[in-house]
Amino acid sequence: VSALLIEARGQVEIATLNRPERLNALSEGLAEELNAYFGGLADRRDVRVVILRGAGRGFCAGLDIQEDRSSDETPVLRTLRTQTAIGNIYRKMRACPQPVIALGHGAACGGGLSLLLASDVRYATPSFKANAAYIRIGLGGCDMASSYFLPRLVGVSVASELMLTGRFINAQRALATGLVSEVVPDDQLEAAAQPY
Repeated sequence: VSALLIEARGQVEIATLNRPERLNALSEGLAEELNAYFGGLADRRDVRVVILRGAGRGFCAGLDIQEDRSSDETPVLRTLRTQTAIGNIYRKMRACPQPVIALGHGAACGGGLSLLLASDVRYATPSFKANAAYIRIGLGGCDMASSYFLPRLVGVSVASELMLTGRFINAQRALATGLVSEVVPDDQLEAAAQPY
């Protein structure tokens, strides 16, 4: 089963992170699929809009830290390769010509938050909560382009708070700070993106 499901609805494509048993955490396979998908959109004139969502009870829990990454690489090289692969997703999202609309529900942590931040428009449900989790797993608080995106979306003070503490921001505060455009009931989340 693919870790990324693509469903075409006319000129709109719905890209669904499909690892619900792991809260759609970013595995190496999912990172590869996201890189290939967003990297290929520049040549896809049949696609006008991309809607990005997560399967199951959350959007994306960030890096899958329980994934077996044993290999012949040193831990430093393995970490660098993983960080580079995931970081490339956000660059490709910003470079693709189609607008990306993210539908956030449940948790969006670390790299999952960055998927939302790299999108053009973000909608959320009341269950939405997000954090810049990097600092909580021994990385810098500014990982995965969060130090670029967050201040532009929510201002320097709130961005600094989130990046330096790893605290969660809930749906209502995300709306009040401009992180998301609208908070809608769960059963209306997909419909919120339909005018596009």
